[in-house]
Amino acid sequence: MTGVLWLAAVLVIVVSCVVWLHSTTGPLDRFDAPIIRFVTSARTPRLDSLTSSLNSVGSRWGLAILGLLAVALTAAFRRWRHLVVFLVSLAVLEIVLPGLYMTAARPRPYSVTAIGHWEGFSSPSQPVAALAAVLMGFVYMLVVPGRPRWYAKLAVVAILVGVALNRIYLGVDHPTDLAFAVILGVAIPVALFRAFTPSDVFPVRYGKRGKSAHLDVGGRRGEAIRRAMQEQLGFTILEMKLVGLEGSGGSTPLKLLVTDEEGVERSVFAKLYAKNHVRADRWYKLGRLMLYGRLEDETPFKTVRRFVEYEDYTLRLLGEYGFPTPAPLGIVEITPESEYLIAMEFFDGADEIGDVDIDEHVIDEGLAMIRRMWDVGLAHRDIKPANLMVQDGRLRLIDVFFVQVRPSPWRQAVDLGNMMLVLALRSDAQTVYEKALGYFTPEELSEAFAATRGVASPTQLRNFMKRDGRDLLEQFRSLVPERRPVTIQRWSLRRIGMILLTLIVVAASGAFSLSLFFPSRGDVSTPSCDTNRTMILMAQAVPTAEQLPCIRSLPLGWSLTGATIARGRATFELLVMGGGGGHGTGVQLQLGQGGGSPVVDVTLTPTCPATGDDPAIQTIEIPGGCITYRSSLPAGVGPVPSFDPAGGLSYVPRSQLVTFVDQGEELILCGAGAPCS
Repeated sequence: MTGVLWLAAVLVIVVSCVVWLHSTTGPLDRFDAPIIRFVTSARTPRLDSLTSSLNSVGSRWGLAILGLLAVALTAAFRRWRHLVVFLVSLAVLEIVLPGLYMTAARPRPYSVTAIGHWEGFSSPSQPVAALAAVLMGFVYMLVVPGRPRWYAKLAVVAILVGVALNRIYLGVDHPTDLAFAVILGVAIPVALFRAFTPSDVFPVRYGKRGKSAHLDVGGRRGEAIRRAMQEQLGFTILEMKLVGLEGSGGSTPLKLLVTDEEGVERSVFAKLYAKNHVRADRWYKLGRLMLYGRLEDETPFKTVRRFVEYEDYTLRLLGEYGFPTPAPLGIVEITPESEYLIAMEFFDGADEIGDVDIDEHVIDEGLAMIRRMWDVGLAHRDIKPANLMVQDGRLRLIDVFFVQVRPSPWRQAVDLGNMMLVLALRSDAQTVYEKALGYFTPEELSEAFAATRGVASPTQLRNFMKRDGRDLLEQFRSLVPERRPVTIQRWSLRRIGMILLTLIVVAASGAFSLSLFFPSRGDVSTPSCDTNRTMILMAQAVPTAEQLPCIRSLPLGWSLTGATIARGRATFELLVMGGGGGHGTGVQLQLGQGGGSPVVDVTLTPTCPATGDDPAIQTIEIPGGCITYRSSLPAGVGPVPSFDPAGGLSYVPRSQLVTFVDQGEELILCGAGAPCS
């Protein structure tokens, strides 16, 4: 099922909750009842104990550990894009679930005694939705596409089916609650992963096959490339393969064996660009802005077409100035406004400079190349081993996408420093320095190594230097005149604002996302004194209680601040803002089963007094339960909500709710007055 179909299923659920479940749950309850009876008919003491243990492990800390493990493993493999999408999907789910949950306001299953822990309304099942989302995160962040991912999805299905049967057996969820939860928990992550981390663009890989930005050129994309090359440039592709992946992250580099219109075979180098490269360029430059400030012109490109047009322009510009760069062959449109390919000359027999020994002639060519760029006002901006090729003893320059016209002196100095470091990797610092004096002054060389440090050098070059073992940067600095390092930090109001905004967004997303790992939900709507679903849920929470506390009408200035219901307890809080600085004052009410165990708590302030001999705490015994009433107000201050005739608090007889469920739903509200097997 595609992400679009999953989202369509989510839309159906939303409409159902808003239009149908909000008005009546009867048809679904009657549909679910025989399934629940069939599953619960298998209850035995041993199975009861086992399923209760599994439910406690999977509902709270087990899910939290699983979710945090997924985050930790994804971070360990540095799949940051996948991790961000995962956290965003959890945040979206965290926003969507409470709205559907409160709109549906569906009580727990009828006609069966719940033997497992539950909290709040039942639809959609929030623990199961969270579990489904976390499991799909594991699948899309950590499992390789193809057969392994297919098997992983089967495992997820098996786990979710097992959890669903377990919760039906315990009598805590309806089958349709679970179905809704699974669809939500699967649809939202799947849709986001497929939209922002498609497997053909950002595949999950283990090993060193290149960067995740590289596109899969097989299947339909491969056929589209072959057809477009034939129709637009007249080349028939005989063979197509990926090359130079390790040193390329901003495009998908290809070597094509083609025949031209005259039937002559030749090799062509091509770079495939797609929308994900535009997005990656935008995020890359935003990250550089926040980490280092605006070092130079870092304006991102807005379209894929602009990407390839700029590289075609720089190829032609460098060619006109006589630089040994590939001759451009043309731009090929694969998918309009989405995917483009730029074709250029391929240097047959050329090797990356990091793989060959070089002589003084190659060193001279590299230094002369930088001198020429300085003279004509250009900077390459990406000097590294992967972009310098040696063909028949001559140095060639490739990958000119980052070329800048009229660059800053800092950028030109960095180009020089990086070129000298690359050349020294295949020779030595002393030789390169002596050759450089023929093209640059000692002061210019000093400036180059004052500017070339840290992020100024490409990642591949820094990795080569680490593997080499020699501290080439320090060797060059010992040769050139001493100069204070050039700082690369550039502070501005825009940079500070972007950093603060990013921190706020990350913190908010993280809070939303991580809160889903701890699915403690018990919030309900107002427990008013009529036959509403909140009171039915309260009756299910304390099945022995024959009377249930409720709110009839509150004194002026008082309001409900929160109500929670879980198996064995129900609570609602009331608050009024008084004078004297606006301190909140409150009342708390607890309903407990026969032995004094707390069941319902009513509170007017955020904090409750300790139990014991405190005169502010009252207990009211009722048949099958106990209400504990707590007030933080001093005696004589009023009006205060209470169970007095004018106090605003009252009771709903359980028998009234039992009759309502029997007549309206044709089902049984299990408990006092309506026992269930």
